[in-house]
Amino acid sequence: MDLGALRAEIEAAIAAADSPEALEAVRVGALGRKGRITELVKSLGALPPEERPRLGQAYNELKREIEAAIAARRGELERAALEARLARERTDVTLPARERPQGRIHPVSQVTEEIVAIFADMGFTVAEGPDVEDDWHNFEALNIPPEHPARQMQDTFYLESRDAQGQPLVLRTHTSPVQIRTMRAGKPPFRIIAPGRVYRRDYDMTHTPMFHQVEGLLIDRRTHMGHLKGCLTDFVRAFFERDDIPVRFRPSYFPFTEPSAEMDIGCRRSKDELVVGEGSDWLEILGCGMVHPKVLEAVGLDPEVWQGFAFGMGIDRVAMLKYGIPDLRTFFEGDLRWLEHYGFLPLEVPTTYGGLSR
Repeated sequence: MDLGALRAEIEAAIAAADSPEALEAVRVGALGRKGRITELVKSLGALPPEERPRLGQAYNELKREIEAAIAARRGELERAALEARLARERTDVTLPARERPQGRIHPVSQVTEEIVAIFADMGFTVAEGPDVEDDWHNFEALNIPPEHPARQMQDTFYLESRDAQGQPLVLRTHTSPVQIRTMRAGKPPFRIIAPGRVYRRDYDMTHTPMFHQVEGLLIDRRTHMGHLKGCLTDFVRAFFERDDIPVRFRPSYFPFTEPSAEMDIGCRRSKDELVVGEGSDWLEILGCGMVHPKVLEAVGLDPEVWQGFAFGMGIDRVAMLKYGIPDLRTFFEGDLRWLEHYGFLPLEVPTTYGGLSR
């Protein structure tokens, strides 16, 4: 057999192989158990003894050359495959960022920021206090007597721990204790709002055991009920972003204010919707009043000199009204689909000059 012609034929097949699979087929055809070069090596036993050394050396040399050619071609194919993969999977770092970030701001957080933005423009600052309170700050200093229903077990979460006077600690039922702590820690005048979590024993479509509330307090020497009405009227119109929302104040009762009132806003109700600012119906939105003299005395202020107003509302409830959320319980279920629908983009920061909502 002409070994030169065989070498040329196999090398041509190796060069023509355009994939690892095709190259493997050429290798098997030449060097496999029944390959052409392997058959030549096997045939040495049938040759005359004097020819075996020369032909054996030639066959081995041919085998080494073909193995080297196959290895070289395999390296070329692997490099070409890697380059193609790198080109296919390359990331273009010049691409613009995604228009919509994956994260969402919870409606409670967004509405809290909206409320803070509105009252900040009126000169209010944010005050905070602990979630676990003692009886004095949560009840007694706010003129809530021992027989008041708010102190009963069915409404309040009492803890096993007790304060220094032996009274049981509670999860605060409102953020009013923040007002007490603020007045005891500083000197008047005061102008604060106190947003935060509060806790009561209730659970249905409009109540949960933990919810969010914001209360406001203004104390100085000359504030009266007219200032309270003007402040809250401006607030609801700014919050709902409508200048034509009708409001009314109904006499009510709260232990810590006197006189006290419920604030209603005009609305239109139907079977499937509630529209704020239209129609002839009314919706209660918050409680308010002038700070009770006994509350001022409890924090060491002379009610003959200082007076002011306070108010409080549920953040979750006004969020439901503004953004059409039907069930309060969904606020706390952690459903990402719900948050995708009702949530806000992180850069949608509410301001009174740039707009509160999307």
